[in-house]
Amino acid sequence: MSNRTPIFTVENYQIEESIGYLLARSRAMLVKSSDESLAEYGITHAQGAILLMLSTGKYSTAADLARETYTDAASTKRMIDRLAARDLITREPCAHDRRLMKLHLTADGLELSKKMPKAFCGVLNKHFSDFSAEEIGFLKSMLRRLLATNAPAEKTH
Repeated sequence: MSNRTPIFTVENYQIEESIGYLLARSRAMLVKSSDESLAEYGITHAQGAILLMLSTGKYSTAADLARETYTDAASTKRMIDRLAARDLITREPCAHDRRLMKLHLTADGLELSKKMPKAFCGVLNKHFSDFSAEEIGFLKSMLRRLLATNAPAEKTH
């Protein structure tokens, strides 16, 4: 526990000035704009993010995706179901653990995933047009620090 004086106090707390509120509003604005941008492909921001994440090869299960996006398992499963129904991803039992389903992009899913960076960059460029590259770098640095400082300890098996 730190001995530092708390920065945030009940006496001066205002919801409209809360970092959580500002982050949530900003995220909601970016998601809404992304949803509008991705409508031509018939997918949502969350579905586009799943396609893009699977395309990196770093994530391969619903649990990986839910954990990384802080989304509950049921919501993640519904998004995966929708993407599978559109033949954008497939599920395949893991060779080492048949209970675990590995997710893979189909050819159509891979093609669509390649369009995500352009769509997401367009949204970011629109909303951050008044920011300098240095300001963006600083914002990203602070957010990475927030995440790293508060990351849950990695589980070891």
